Amino acid sequence: MYPEVRAAVEADAGVDLGAPGFDLAAHREDVRRVNLRQPREDVASVEDVDADGVRCRLYVPADPLPGLVVHAHGGGFVLNDIDVHDGISRRMANRGRRAVLSVDYRQPPEHPFPAAPDDLDTVVGWLRREGPPGPYAAHGDSAGANLAVVAALRNPGFFAAVALIYPFLDPRTAFPSWELGAASGFDPAEATWYWEQYARTEADYDDPDLAPLLSARLHTLPPTFVATAEADPLRDEGEELARRIAEAGVEVVGIRCLGQTHGFWRHATFTASEPLVRQVAGWLDQHLTTA
Repeated sequence: MYPEVRAAVEADAGVDLGAPGFDLAAHREDVRRVNLRQPREDVASVEDVDADGVRCRLYVPADPLPGLVVHAHGGGFVLNDIDVHDGISRRMANRGRRAVLSVDYRQPPEHPFPAAPDDLDTVVGWLRREGPPGPYAAHGDSAGANLAVVAALRNPGFFAAVALIYPFLDPRTAFPSWELGAASGFDPAEATWYWEQYARTEADYDDPDLAPLLSARLHTLPPTFVATAEADPLRDEGEELARRIAEAGVEVVGIRCLGQTHGFWRHATFTASEPLVRQVAGWLDQHLTTA
């Protein structure tokens, strides 16, 4: 890890989400309030919208280009929301000069799989019928990247591009990069807890709508961008997804961000965050302009 990343990991005391009596609702609210206190960029307009019962937030930059990016936030499926991702959604809209629709999908343990991918499907149906005009891209980070690629797989031909930031894909945490362990800032036990909240049964772990690495439909994806982080336990599963998409005959670009670990992308305080936001914006522009 680069020094600034190592210092951030060492300073993060973290919480034990699986501890007996842990107040998940209070933790979610604390995280939401902390993020809403952070500096945020202005955009031309921000509007909460109801996409057939799914709460979303639409960010429109000044002088927008045609198209819209559907964003699914990370947080192990369990944590975070559109308020936590408000800052990064604004940055994405401004850098890409395209509207961003951030989706507040239902979360486990209150709403386990397949509630979240079903909510993304509902948003797609709303966009087809009455949403802002396309072309459309699917985008997400971590668990949100899982939901973004599943949305594209469930709705072939709808998205012109998919952009994924360190996707969370393997419920059995079987790839070698998990050996990076707790020292990376993302303990395997934490990942296991997230998957246990998300899945209803062990059988769900073999459902490609939960574990898209198992999908036999990768060939239906549009051009796809996958970013991983060198010191992230999710590194290998994200890079394996990129390899499998390429082998399926789909245009794919995969990059590894050196010295970084999980979570850096949405925090502007990390030096590598802004270049990655701009790179994703440029790649999406390349594919949405020609869609």
